[in-house]
Amino acid sequence: MRLSPLWQRRVLAFRAHRRGWVSLWMFGLVLAVSLAANFVANDKPLLVEYRGHFYAPVVERVAGTVFGAGFLPTEADYADPAVQAAIHAQGWEVWPPVRFNAASIVWNVDAPSPPSAQNFLGTDADARDVLARVIYGLRVSILFGFSLTAAASVIGILAGAVQGFYGGWVDLLGQRFIEVWSGLPQLFLLIVLASLITPGFFTLLLFLLLFSWTALTGMVRAEFLRARRLDYVRAARALGVGDVRIMARHILPNAAIAVVTFVPFLLADSIVLLASLDFLGVGLPPGAASLGELVAEAKDHPEAPWLGMTAFVVLGGVLLLLVFIGEAVREAFDPRKGL
Repeated sequence: MRLSPLWQRRVLAFRAHRRGWVSLWMFGLVLAVSLAANFVANDKPLLVEYRGHFYAPVVERVAGTVFGAGFLPTEADYADPAVQAAIHAQGWEVWPPVRFNAASIVWNVDAPSPPSAQNFLGTDADARDVLARVIYGLRVSILFGFSLTAAASVIGILAGAVQGFYGGWVDLLGQRFIEVWSGLPQLFLLIVLASLITPGFFTLLLFLLLFSWTALTGMVRAEFLRARRLDYVRAARALGVGDVRIMARHILPNAAIAVVTFVPFLLADSIVLLASLDFLGVGLPPGAASLGELVAEAKDHPEAPWLGMTAFVVLGGVLLLLVFIGEAVREAFDPRKGL
């Protein structure tokens, strides 16, 4: 599909922003590694060949009795020397780059242990591999950020479009509701929620969505207030075009340009929000891989500086990449800037 000259100019302007272009590729690499966390960091082999048969333990359950280890049809423990010896006697295996998952316990180490050839970023206070937990934590944080940003953007755009297009009492009542709704103490309400139920991924997503949708409403409202008085909108109304069609086809594409420039920053805010809640202990369930939990462990164990350094580099690096991408998108969509 051939892009219009306007979009070609925007793409070229984005690529000309070298810092943002490189950041986009780096963030894409981080996203790809985190999404493939099960194949990058796992305590199960990717592939096992045993007596001419092939098994993929990373995606299927293979009993230990298949390899002649144990008497019960329970899943094989591939860290068990007996299982490894049985496989090596009549086959071979292929392991992921990191031979631990987010919940694997590293035995025979004094937790927290410093970085080593076995654990590249060391272990935490519960003897879990830090690198594996970072990879899984990035996946949770980025997916949570994308989900919250997308859902909040849809609701915020719809609310701002209705307010700006109709104006009058609709706009007035909508603004007063947003002012009252935004003033509610989110943290206290979340603490109350955490005391009633155990927060999970979707529970947190739904709760934070109740308050996050207001971020884009004011911007979209202002664009619709401005555009509804333009000549092409009045002409569409005179021709009998319905309100929904006017909003969707004539005003929303122009208003969406302003929204797109803020999406990377909203994504960064969502990731920071989840990390902050996990740090305070009211986020994901205990034990779940999270960047906020890594920050909390670094605070509780100052004798393990590698925990704090890892948390700072990972969380700060992801946010920095998103900020650079946001700057590049903002300049690419700015009509006042040339190539």
